[in-house]
Amino acid sequence: MRLLLRWVLLAGALLLVAEVYGGVSVASFPSALAAALVLGLLNTLVRPLLVLLTLPVTLLTLGLFLFVINAALFWAAASMLTGLHVDGFGAALVGSLIYSLCGMVVDVVVERLFQREPM
Repeated sequence: MRLLLRWVLLAGALLLVAEVYGGVSVASFPSALAAALVLGLLNTLVRPLLVLLTLPVTLLTLGLFLFVINAALFWAAASMLTGLHVDGFGAALVGSLIYSLCGMVVDVVVERLFQREPM
């Protein structure tokens, strides 16, 4: 149940990103669901490998290169899907930043909803 709620809320976050920032557009809520799924898969499967491969650059830039990795994955997800459109790499960077902030809020909300009562 927690995973489904998080998925739906992240899809809503993608719709919010499209509303707030003009460089990102989402066709519909089902498109946002598909995009949230693809972004989640990319972040789970590809991101750790990219972080490992670019570790020297990430260390030299004091971690700022992680923003580039996030933007590249956001842009890659948009290129795989027809319902998500990103205008360019700069738009992917800004969109991924907003989406990451929304994702942090979603994580806090989901954790608070599913907190267990102490016995």
